Formats: sequence, structure tokens, C-alpha cells
Amino acid sequence: MGFQQGLSGLNAAAKNLDVIGNNVANSGTVGFKQSFAQFSDMYAASLSGSGSLQIGIGTKVANVVQQFTQGNVTNTTNPMDTAISGPGFFRMVDAGGAITYSRNGQFQLDKNGFLVNNQGNQVTGYMPVNGAIVQAQLQPLQFATADLTPVMSSNLTVGLNLDSRTALPVNTAFNPVDPASYNSSTSLSVYDSLGGSHVATLYFQRQSNGAVPPAATNNWNAYLTVDGAAVAGATAVPPATELAQLQFDSLGKLVAPVGGLATSATLFPASVTVDPTQVLNFDFGQSTQYGGNFGVNSLSQDGYASGRLSGFTTSSDGVILGRYTNGQSRPLGQIVLANFTSPQGLQPLGNNAWAETSASGQPLPGIPGSSSLGLLQSSAVEDSNVDLTAELVSMITAQRVYQANAQTIKAQDTILQTIVNLR
Repeated sequence: MGFQQGLSGLNAAAKNLDVIGNNVANSGTVGFKQSFAQFSDMYAASLSGSGSLQIGIGTKVANVVQQFTQGNVTNTTNPMDTAISGPGFFRMVDAGGAITYSRNGQFQLDKNGFLVNNQGNQVTGYMPVNGAIVQAQLQPLQFATADLTPVMSSNLTVGLNLDSRTALPVNTAFNPVDPASYNSSTSLSVYDSLGGSHVATLYFQRQSNGAVPPAATNNWNAYLTVDGAAVAGATAVPPATELAQLQFDSLGKLVAPVGGLATSATLFPASVTVDPTQVLNFDFGQSTQYGGNFGVNSLSQDGYASGRLSGFTTSSDGVILGRYTNGQSRPLGQIVLANFTSPQGLQPLGNNAWAETSASGQPLPGIPGSSSLGLLQSSAVEDSNVDLTAELVSMITAQRVYQANAQTIKAQDTILQTIVNLR
């Protein structure tokens, strides 16, 4: 029996060295998960059949178990690289339509705009509809790389404080080129229907009560120029358009116009090539008149010029935002992760991929950060979780086990030789 025991020990030690060698070889493989060989003893008969004085007949490899512990996260220069911090797998589709799972987040875009790994397998997730992610059907992520079309400005929000301590302007006849005819001004960019940029300037002139001598009131005239000229199509106070009359109460709150909405003004005449019906709608609802310096708290508008896709950013919940040269950003897709009740039951396929099996259970897909799924980190990858120092120590131990089993065979051979030589 000694030969069989020693031979089983040699086989087990050799397989253990194979597992350790595979771990060492993949210590630099992104997303690799190390494995351990598990052993069990062997007996010639069951306990119930041969009493209690049983001598084992050796050992065998019971299983090779993968350890899905977290690997270190390393930053990279590729904005599409994505690392998982926590449990979960990327859900991939190969060229044949088969679903595989991976921890390797080294991604890039192919010529058709699909997000793929270095094997050409496509990353799956949710796609946007009308600019918003719709968490419905899982599908390969394909990014729209076309230029962003321009949007003309329509709605503008103006939040500012007009200083209640300000005296009446020296000149009562407003003129945008005469600073003595108004108290304050501010500017912002607006866009026409072709994405052309224009400078819209707002002027604020405090009104008097009409008495002699005149006294300041809580009423202000708001004037508008676009590119230094009066807005076409509206009643003009040359060379600017009277946009609105702002009225504040004794607490500094805006009471008129109602709701803070100013009268719309046609932006361009019909003679130009852009949309002649464009209007600018101003909302002064956030404006006040307090005893503090003039200041602009918020100034925004909803138009923008055309833009070209210039970069990507992946948030922790998997939403990939595309950044455009016009300062806009749009969601291009959302990466979905999947987890399993028993990840150790997954079948390794090579090329950093696993397949679902009956032992692993059904995949549990979801958004990163939800339930039992980890978070994502962009411009980063997850390193192999192999502890190289520990593997080298295990290799020495396995080598000694191999040598010891070889010695048992040698000892058994010596005993048999002695018996053969008896006379």
C-alpha cells in the first residue's frame, strides 16, 4: 500500500504546484482571482465496513477553489478603464451572443461605438432614451458619437440683488453707452438657432417718484441689448429695448412683474439666416432689493452651441457621461453588474471570463452600488488578488511535500528489496 499512498501524494503535490504556478503566472493579470487546491483523504472501505483500524490509501485533490477577494485598484490613463470595488462582475456578450462575466475592466470603443474589452466582447447595460437612462432591457452599450446639435436660447433665469441704497442715476434718459444713465448691468451669452453666440446685456435703472426734488423708489427699469443693439421687433427706447419694470416691496421682495416673468422679446429680425421667431423669456423671480452691494447670484440660460464628443466620465453607479466641446454633458449609457449566490461555482473560460453554471446559481444583475454589488471607479483597473510572497512560500511547502512523498516510495522500495533478499 505504501507505493499507492506515496504516488497519490506525488500527484496531489504536483497538482498543487500547478495551481500555485498558475497563480504566480497571473499575478500581473488584471481582474485575475487566485485559486487554492483543496485535498481529501482516501480509504479502501467505508467506516461501517472494516472496523476502526483503517489505514488510509493516500490523498486526492477534492477541488480547486477560486478566491473572489478584492484586488488592489490601480489608476490608469484610459478614461474607459473601469474597476469594481466590491462584489459583482461585468456582464459581457461575445461574438456568438453568449453571456460571460468578467472582473477585467480594460475597456475601449470599437469602430461601431460599442464598449468592448480586449477580446472584442461587448459590455452590457442600459441605454438612454431622450437623454435619460431607461433601466429596462439589458443590451450592449453603443455610444452615439455624433456632434451635439445646437439649441437656441429661450429661457433665462436672472437672480441678483439691486442695492436699495443706490441713488438715482444722474441722467434719466437711458443710454447703454452712458454709465451715468443706469445703476448696474450684467451680461451673459445667448445662442441663436444655428448655435451662434451673442452677448445679451441687462441694464438696471432706478426710477424716481416724479416729485421735485425727485426721490428714489423701489421700482427699476430693466433694459436689454444683444450684441450692443436693441432687440428687434419690440418697443425700443433707442438704442436698447425696455424689457421690464421690476417692483419690490418694503421687505426687498419682488412683487412685479407677477411671478418674476418678463415680457418676451424677439431676438433677431427676419432678414438674418437664423430663426426669426426666437424669443428670450426672462425670469427675475430670484431677484431682490436689499441694502447690500449689487451682486449676481445666478445667471443661466438653456441654449448652447454645437459640440463634439471630447471625453468620457464613469460615475460610481455606472453611468457613463459624454463631455462635449460646448460644455454640455450627456448620459451615453449605464454599466450593469451581476453577482451570484455562489461565485465559486462559476466556470473559468480563460481570457478573464467566467460562465454561469448550475453550481453558481442564476445571475443577479443590478446597478452598481445597489444590493450586493460594488461601486465602479473610472480610469482604474482591479489588479490580480494574488499575494506573490505567500504563493512563493506555498511553493516551497508544496515542493517539500513532493520530496517527502518521494521518500516514502523510496523507503517502501528499500523494505521490499530487503524482503526479496531474505534467504
